[in-house]
Amino acid sequence: MIFYIVIVLDELPEFKRNVLEALRQPLEEGTITITRSLVTASFPANFMLIAAMNPCPCGYFGDRIHNCHCTPQQIRQYQAKISGPLLDRIDLHIEVPSVQYRALSGKDAGEPSCRIKERVDKARARQRKRYEGNSVFCNARMTEKQIKNYCSIDEESHKLLEMAVEKLGLSARAINRVQKVSRTIADLEGNEKIESVHVAEAIQYRTLDRGLI
Repeated sequence: MIFYIVIVLDELPEFKRNVLEALRQPLEEGTITITRSLVTASFPANFMLIAAMNPCPCGYFGDRIHNCHCTPQQIRQYQAKISGPLLDRIDLHIEVPSVQYRALSGKDAGEPSCRIKERVDKARARQRKRYEGNSVFCNARMTEKQIKNYCSIDEESHKLLEMAVEKLGLSARAINRVQKVSRTIADLEGNEKIESVHVAEAIQYRTLDRGLI
């Protein structure tokens, strides 16, 4: 039984297609349904998915130092191993560039982990209070009706979402994910109101929806 754990899948395109597609239901509903001999059983499957993949077969597409040796067709075929419906169900797509030695050896430690944890704890507390008495406990588990109730946005934000659909081809499910992430970004900043900057940032986390090539 899978219940509130973290699943890490490295080299995501190397997994069999049917294995990846089996993730769609638990990512969407938090349950997994098994049917055997006309008997159907559902089990809780609440988990956080963390997946990693190269941008192309050789791994150097878009790299600032190394040359990519893949053809455009090879890159498209490689990226197409991850279906659109599965990508729709992944909240954050982040492109991570290679780290240079200067950055590794530098003294700039960035924001301390303890400070990040403090912001996350406050955001989670805000969400627990918001959904008290509801069937969900965090933004990620909001239903479509709850998104309408708790993710109210202004006209400028609506225009950003419209542009994302028209220019980037985002699906209705991906837009729901954008709204949930926008709600979380606002919570991390301590804002009850979702602003256009939060929506714009959330859209930026849909890298794979618009393709890398």
